[in-house]
Amino acid sequence: MAFDNIVLDLYVYTGESTDYGSSDLKYTLNKSVITGETKINFEIGELVRDYLNIEFNNDYLSYAVWVRADATIRDENDTEFSYGSPNSQTFIALDGYGYFEEGINPELARHCLLSADTLYIPEGTAGKLPIFAEGVGKVTIDSTDTQITDNGNTNQKIQYVTIPADSSTIQVYDTDDATLLKTITINNVCEPKYTVYKVTFINKFGAFQDIYFYKKTTEKFSVTDETYKRNIFESSGTYDTYRGQRERYNTNARTSITMNTGFVNEDFNSAIEELFLSEACWIRWQGQTLSVIPKTKDLQLKTSLNDKLSNYTVEFEFAFNKINNVR
Repeated sequence: MAFDNIVLDLYVYTGESTDYGSSDLKYTLNKSVITGETKINFEIGELVRDYLNIEFNNDYLSYAVWVRADATIRDENDTEFSYGSPNSQTFIALDGYGYFEEGINPELARHCLLSADTLYIPEGTAGKLPIFAEGVGKVTIDSTDTQITDNGNTNQKIQYVTIPADSSTIQVYDTDDATLLKTITINNVCEPKYTVYKVTFINKFGAFQDIYFYKKTTEKFSVTDETYKRNIFESSGTYDTYRGQRERYNTNARTSITMNTGFVNEDFNSAIEELFLSEACWIRWQGQTLSVIPKTKDLQLKTSLNDKLSNYTVEFEFAFNKINNVR
């Protein structure tokens, strides 16, 4: 009896790992083995991602889903194997990604969901630390411990620990509360001249991450329109000079802003990279959380050896038209 094909049922759902039913069956896939091969690969990442609908209104919610994969193994007669079938596995999925150099399906950090070991937070302002609850026992900020619990529900798999204003050091520990996994240094920035803006984005771990822009900000908008030539000739054989021949219509505009991080160290390059690669960004602007798109496409990473002090200038475009035409 030769192995011939696999039927894969994919359930995608929220809640606890056992909280699935027939309505959570999102895909049924069928693939046959290639001649000479002994295994079948299914790429399910993009399929699952369709069910991670991430929104943000300065609220730092946990966006995660359970994925249950039930594989039915069949022979050349399309008969199910009597052993090893069905094979079922359950995964927790976040909207993250790996880099090419990390290889296929890289295992990302399962504790602190930040790449950098440095944070820049305005003086007198509390911050947020994203952690993966399954892999963290406690978080120590300066001398204060915060115990992390995981009840298995997707709505708390990613937790955002509040960083008290003017803190200096964060230590993230394993579930044994003794093994140190990551240490983060906090720089509390005093900016007396410019208005500080907070940009939040989805980082490579699938968590919300904040970057503050401390220095000069400029705002501009670009107008789009169409025109047509109209007839202004009157039946009397004259026309009014105050009426133009060209009429404007479909006028709108898009606003963009250019902001500067202020001086950051080389370790912070990873955060800047992930901001540029993010497909979802928001800015806290005039008391509202608004969606923006990074418009700057080229990034020259700076180092302490080559550049001494590093400031990054990034242009963002608001992800909506100036004139409201939502229909």
